[in-house]
Amino acid sequence: MIEEFYEVLRRRRDVRAEFTGEPIDDDVLARILEAAHSAPSVGLTQPWDFVLVESTRTRTAFRDHVLAEREVFAASLPAQRRETFAPIKIEGILSATLGVVVTYDESRGAPDVLGRHAIADAGLYSVCLAIQNLWLAATAEGLGVGWVSFYREDFLRDLLGIPAGVRPVAWLCLGPVSELQEIPDLERHGWRRRRPLAAATHRERFGTPPSRSEREEASR
Repeated sequence: MIEEFYEVLRRRRDVRAEFTGEPIDDDVLARILEAAHSAPSVGLTQPWDFVLVESTRTRTAFRDHVLAEREVFAASLPAQRRETFAPIKIEGILSATLGVVVTYDESRGAPDVLGRHAIADAGLYSVCLAIQNLWLAATAEGLGVGWVSFYREDFLRDLLGIPAGVRPVAWLCLGPVSELQEIPDLERHGWRRRRPLAAATHRERFGTPPSRSEREEASR
């Protein structure tokens, strides 16, 4: 059971090109959303909502906006990085079965949000925990998830009628996939290399490396 859990963690990928468009069983979708909704949240505010988007018209409008933002980003890159970026697919909006837009309502539970008085973004962190729960549950169910981040919040808010003051945190493409890549897309395309755990681990104070034995264990 423990090994199965870690296998789900290892298999999880940010999916772009592998969606098949096949339907998602209603019971499976309910389990995935329930997993997301059971995430921990600051002050038990559960500040998230999930907007399920199936309309081809809506998804096409969003995809057009995303592709326009892709061009904006590409134009900002130096020539060599632009060449590396060119073949990288950034979305699976139309090929995925479903879009799940996860939002954050800062006003939920306010003003007496237990645990948010010193860390204003604690509610936003809670939404990210719900997203991670959704992602792992979908992976365990054999589905793929892709987080689309090339969009302007105001555009998506207007597109889906999201109230003012509620932030659209993520558009997640969700659905069956032909496969999950062994190596994440950005690594395969040479955009960036993964940091080793030893480089991200500090002992007692930031900048103090772990012990030699810990470094050797992390590098295995």
